[in-house]
Amino acid sequence: MNYYIVIPAHNEEQFIALTLESLVSQTLLPKKVVIVNDNSTDTTAEIVASFANQHPFISLVEKKSSAIHLPGSKVIQAFQTGFETLDDNYDVIVKIDADLIFPLNYFETIEKYFKSDPQIGMVGGFCYIEKNSEWVLENLTDKDHIRGALKAYRKEVFKQIGGLKPQMGWDTVDELLCKFYNWKVITDESLHVKHLKPTGANYNKTARYKQGEAFYTLGYGFTITAIASAKLAMMKKKPLLFLDYLKGFWKAKSAKTPLMVTAEQAKFIRKYRLKKMKEKVF
Repeated sequence: MNYYIVIPAHNEEQFIALTLESLVSQTLLPKKVVIVNDNSTDTTAEIVASFANQHPFISLVEKKSSAIHLPGSKVIQAFQTGFETLDDNYDVIVKIDADLIFPLNYFETIEKYFKSDPQIGMVGGFCYIEKNSEWVLENLTDKDHIRGALKAYRKEVFKQIGGLKPQMGWDTVDELLCKFYNWKVITDESLHVKHLKPTGANYNKTARYKQGEAFYTLGYGFTITAIASAKLAMMKKKPLLFLDYLKGFWKAKSAKTPLMVTAEQAKFIRKYRLKKMKEKVF
């Protein structure tokens, strides 16, 4: 299977060489890797160019955008810029961050899953962060969720869900729509990926309301939003975020912010999320 990778990158000189080194060392090499240098002010572009000179399947694309890192919109707009440079001869499209170190068999294992079952639509491993000189699971989400840092999509799924949404919640709505269309989402706990920069490290302060807005645009409704907000705030060990998330939800509702999904999809999502919540309680 041909897999293409797109990597949005903004001021990643500290990490991107490690990411690219882990990609060019894979037991199954990608057919194409596009790095989108999004308005970096450091040596990110020069580092990528040096890899591109040695590996013909790597290319560099320049993009100019705001330096403000609001979750979702900036990274996906950069992804889209890179994706538009690719041809259609891929079987799997992969979006990854520029601060990851993959195990050498990562994409060989991903391919095996896709080949094993034509109904598998998305596959991913798990992100680990370094704490006290040990690599521990970056436990911000459930283990059946693929982190936004390392998403791999079967081409048919990627097209059916309409690509990636340039707003916060993109890395949740993709999986929910995958399930809406009866595709399977697979996570493999054996695939430990080192995440060198914790999620949200560069987020602007105004981003704290974006999570609640995302819950609204996912069609969650207030009850599911309240439960999800409480859970996420506790997982981040910042209980007061719960209030920020709820405020973001009500701001989006009051502004009649458009949903990321149709009414039918929103109904499915609420039913699915309530079912998962009940399973965990009982």
